Order: sequence, then C-alpha cells, then structure tokens
Amino acid sequence: MTRRKFLQNSTMGSMLAFFAVSNLNAAVLGSRKSLLGFEEIGASSADEVIVPKGYESKILLSWGDPLFSKAYKYDESKKIDERAVENAKLCFGDNTDGMSFFELDSKRAILAVNNEYINPELMFTHQGKKLSKNDVLYEQANVGVSIFEIEKEGEFYSVVLDSKFNRRIDANTKMKVSGAAKNEVLAGENFVYGTLNNCANGKTPWGTYLSCEENVDDFFGSSDENFVFDESLKRYGFGVKSVYGWEKFDKRFDLSKNKQEANKFGWVVEIDPFNAKSIPVKRTALGRFKHENAEFVLEKDGTVVVYMGDDEADEFIYKFVSKHKYKKGANTDKILDEGILYVGQFNGKIGDFRGSGKWIALEYGKNGLDEKNGFKSQADVLINARFAGTVVGATPMDRCEWIASHKESAQKEVFATLTNNKSRKEPNAANPRVKNVYGQIIKWWHKNSHKEDEFSWELFVLAGNPSQKGLNKGTNNITDKNKFNSPDGLCFDKDGRLWIQTDGNYSNKGEFSDMGNNCMLAADTRSGEIKRFLSGPVACEITGIAFSPDYKLMFVGIQHPGEFLKPSTFPYGQTPRSSIVMIRKKDGGIIGT
Repeated sequence: MTRRKFLQNSTMGSMLAFFAVSNLNAAVLGSRKSLLGFEEIGASSADEVIVPKGYESKILLSWGDPLFSKAYKYDESKKIDERAVENAKLCFGDNTDGMSFFELDSKRAILAVNNEYINPELMFTHQGKKLSKNDVLYEQANVGVSIFEIEKEGEFYSVVLDSKFNRRIDANTKMKVSGAAKNEVLAGENFVYGTLNNCANGKTPWGTYLSCEENVDDFFGSSDENFVFDESLKRYGFGVKSVYGWEKFDKRFDLSKNKQEANKFGWVVEIDPFNAKSIPVKRTALGRFKHENAEFVLEKDGTVVVYMGDDEADEFIYKFVSKHKYKKGANTDKILDEGILYVGQFNGKIGDFRGSGKWIALEYGKNGLDEKNGFKSQADVLINARFAGTVVGATPMDRCEWIASHKESAQKEVFATLTNNKSRKEPNAANPRVKNVYGQIIKWWHKNSHKEDEFSWELFVLAGNPSQKGLNKGTNNITDKNKFNSPDGLCFDKDGRLWIQTDGNYSNKGEFSDMGNNCMLAADTRSGEIKRFLSGPVACEITGIAFSPDYKLMFVGIQHPGEFLKPSTFPYGQTPRSSIVMIRKKDGGIIGT
C-alpha cells in the first residue's frame, strides 16, 4: 500500500501506526546503522546533570562568574548595592539560553551566549517582594548577552579573563536600528538602548551573532491604571502590571509615560563578537514578534534565507529572503536590511499529519496590507508583523520555538518545535490537538530552493505519553523510555542528528508521569528513532547548544534550576545558578556516536 493510500484509508488508530511504518521501519529496512550510537539514559528527577555511559560533563561557568579579573565572585549573601550592580556588568549574566561558538584557532574560541531573563525569587533574599532601584539596576545588568573567550585546557575549555573579546550587553547598552522600520523605531533619536529577553540565536556566514528578543512585554507596565492600551500593545502582550516591576523605578518601561519604548524591543539583534567596541544593530527587516531563534540557510547563489518562529500561542512561523547576495569578503551591511519577510500557511486535512503550504509575502500594498487594514507603510507591517500575518491568512501554530535546517540532507528539510498550546480550542492540520500539553515537531521542504513560495510539510513526531489515550499517546516513535513534553531547543550536528531540548512540565505526575526533569534527546530523522541523551537538575530548562568544530565537545545550557524555589542547589550546593556545561565522550569520539 502506498503511503498516500494508507493515509487516505487511515483511522485515528491506524494513523498512529502509520508513523511507526513510515519512520521506524526505515531503520529496519535500511542497510545503514542508526546515527544514535550512545546508550540512552532513563528519565530522572535528580538534582544533577546526567549523561550516557561513556560520557562526562563539566561546568564551564555559571551565573555571576567573573569575565574580568577585577570582578568579585558570586556573593551568596546577595547584598545588592551599587557595587553589586557594577560587578554584574563584569560577570556572566543570568539564565543562559541560545549560544554560538566562534573559532579563533585550534585551542581558542569565543562563545556568544544569551542571558534571557532573571529569577527574582533566587536573585534576592527578599525573593523579589521588596524591590529597590538598585535591585532593578542589578536585574537590568544580568540580562542581555555575554560574550567571552574560552581556551582549551586538556579535554575541556575554561574562560579567559580580561580577553579583548569579553563584553556584556545588557538592558542599557547602546544599539543601532536598521531596516525599513528604522525611523519609526528611533522616533527622532539616534540610538535605542538595551536588549531584553534574549531567547535563542543565529549565526551568520559572515561571522556575526544574532540574538533574538522574545517576551519583552514582561518588563513593561503602566503607573497609570487607566492608561488605554491600543490593539497593538494588547496583541504583543503588554499590560498594566509587568512581571518584574521595572516601571516603578525606570520610566523607560512605564508605557503611560513612554509608549514608544515598546516598539524598540521584539527584534533580532546582530552583534559582532570579534569587536567588543562594536555597536549592536536591531534588524527591523526580520519583523517584530516574540522571536525564538533565527535559522540561517545560505543558497548556492548567495541568497540568505532566515527562518524564525513566534513563541506565543496561535502565532506564526516566518521566513526572510534577502534581496542582496552574500559573497565572502564583500560588505554585508544590507543583507539583513533589504528583502522580503514571509509568513507561513500550512494547509492540509486534519488527521493526515501532512500537507502543502505556502509563504505569503508581508509587503505593504500587497495581500491586503494597506490603509484599509490599518497599515500605512512597510514600517507598520514590520512593527506589527503579527497583525500582518493575520490579515494574509497565516496558520496559527502551537507556539513555535526553535527552527533547525538539515543542510546535509537531500531535501534540505527544515524542522521546528511547536512546544505546546494549552489554550487551543480548534485543531488544524499542522496542530492536530486541542489543549496541547505535549507539543510536536514539524518539518517542511521545498522542491528546489528555500526561496520558493510553496512547500510540503509533515509532522515528524507528536510528543506524548503512551499511558494516555488517543493522540496524547504520541506517535509510535514515542515510547516509555524516551517520552517527553514541550520540545524547545533544536539543532542539527554535521552528521544529521537532530538534538531536541525540552522546557516543559517536570512534575513527573499525571499526564507527565515518568518523564522526569527536562532533558535533551537525539533523533535520527531518517528512521524516526529518538533517544534520551541528557537529564537536567531540578526545575531547569535545557536550552542552548553549541559544538566545537570537530564535534567532540558539546556546550549545553542549564537554565533556571530551582525556579519557583523548587529544591535545587545545582551546581555548587548553594543558590541554584544557571550554567553552561561541557560534554565529551571519554574515548574522544564524536558526540552521539
């Protein structure tokens, strides 16, 4: 029976069996070995990092560790004064997230790492309940991006203090703005200041780092309870009361006094990691929304394609195609400033788990993006990309997190994590579950080029728990050994292993029984096989991944262990601190083999 005919004749039960036929049997029928050569680990609720037999891990650095010799080490007394604020600007920021490795030579490299947000309940003795101005300044100094040199010592790396590459970029760092929305964002000023909620990342072919701003609304509020929030502010999640209370001490984040400030955040920021004096640039051509990561694809003709997801329930997936082509050694200033931003429409029949799709251009004057629908310019389209996506008929997705392209495959598939959507009431073809608590991974491909408007798609895996009923069981490549929820981070290595990181429910109870702490898994995308590779400490998220050029060392982020005062003391037996761990195979082999 052909795959298409099988689908046409399938019921709910046989549809799940289809995934076993189409994915897992490929490994049996094929002559090659599985890409996943390691011994998978079980789920764990222990307060530690667990890796497979034959592997070892080591901490590279943790929140509050110095990047400069004049900084003092993390202070367990948590005394926050002006000295502490200045010290934070010299140390690794909080809540490590997306990261990229930039090689200098065979023993030296630069790591650029996002510091997404802060956990006041861990940061202060008062647990964030009695904020002062210094507390807010301390928080502002702990977000953003950390860039630092590392040097190999034996089998692992260590931080090079006082390197000329070391720098902190935070909520008050000077930023340039470029692209079609430049003037509207600057609003008469020469610069904007700060980057916030830097989630995942991207790395350009010309050696720069892309840091992506996500839940920026968490930092804004209004001192005026009667302040009228327009539809744009509402669509982007802004409200009277912020999560962190910055508006009480810094008028920049008080929307009733400075409404324009909201439009200065929610962008992709380009940073030169090789020049600590360079000014970061917010690239407005890539659109404003809650960015997760920016996945680069370089076409043979030099065209740059960037895939991006909006991490909000029922929001969209985007693609940017550059007007100018990349040529090694040539000026790259305009590549991310001029081009077309597209939004994805995923079509198909609910229950088929596959279908066709198209990319719809978000260009002013086309596809209904005109004054009739509230858009006065291309700047309006970019600043309110979410509204533009709705107007052109984009498909609401289950919170798109990271996107990763399989550059070595024949079809050059692109995979995206759709982490969950507990508020979904109506399913669609690409998001087949209501009240989706487990998430899924979708993939798509084009016939010839990523520049094409049309594509095909299918679901790679529905995460779930085999003890549940119906679609909540997950597809048949989900077993009692590898079950997980809320896929988030995503990355391919050079051999085609798909590394999956989770940020979900770690209660280990009910719908999430026997899933343990958040983890990292590896998948063979040709067979559908998935194995658990790493388990993190209590209450953490596993996020951020980078490899050494020989793929014999892996860097992984452990974010917010012990959040909400859960019982963690990772990694040093005291205050839980987000950290980057290094992982190697003891025999010196390639990770995952």
